[in-house]
Amino acid sequence: MVQAAQDPSTRNDSGIREGRRARLRDFQANLVERMQAVQRGAGNKRNHLGVQIGEQRWLLDLKQAGEIMTVGGITPVPLTQDWYLGLSNVRGNLIGVIDFARFCGGAPTVIDRDSRIIALAPPLGFNCGLLVSRVLGLRSSDDMTLKNCESSADTPAWLARQFLDEESQLWKELDLSLVTKDSRFLHIGL
Repeated sequence: MVQAAQDPSTRNDSGIREGRRARLRDFQANLVERMQAVQRGAGNKRNHLGVQIGEQRWLLDLKQAGEIMTVGGITPVPLTQDWYLGLSNVRGNLIGVIDFARFCGGAPTVIDRDSRIIALAPPLGFNCGLLVSRVLGLRSSDDMTLKNCESSADTPAWLARQFLDEESQLWKELDLSLVTKDSRFLHIGL
């Protein structure tokens, strides 16, 4: 039996792609395992999922954050707020996608290869996700310094606390359960 000779460059390209896919799968599996361990209460540290939304760094409670997804097709919904990007199909389920940077009054989030959608955890009862610029991994607020902030009538209830990390970077703790009760968040229509 005669085998056709395979172009070595084709073999090499597919091997590189497969290696990248394997590393990405390993990274995602490791992150999921770490998030599940934290949710089960393993360890005493107060861990969060660190994300970048626009230019700001945010801490999401792991019990309130659900699945992390790449940004696929988002179908716009007419007559909605500019921060409500539309609907995305995630394994047969439609979720609303919120540009949280825009919701907070910032510039629209640029969607690129680092952008992700963080679904709200099912116990929150909201079938939506937040568009984030990038996922920064697990962070512990125990390793940060609580920043004294003066709250005003304009400070939203969902902006729980602010922290400074060891590099003096500001992190805002986002209480997603309170976001879902915000009257402005609940009214996506114009």
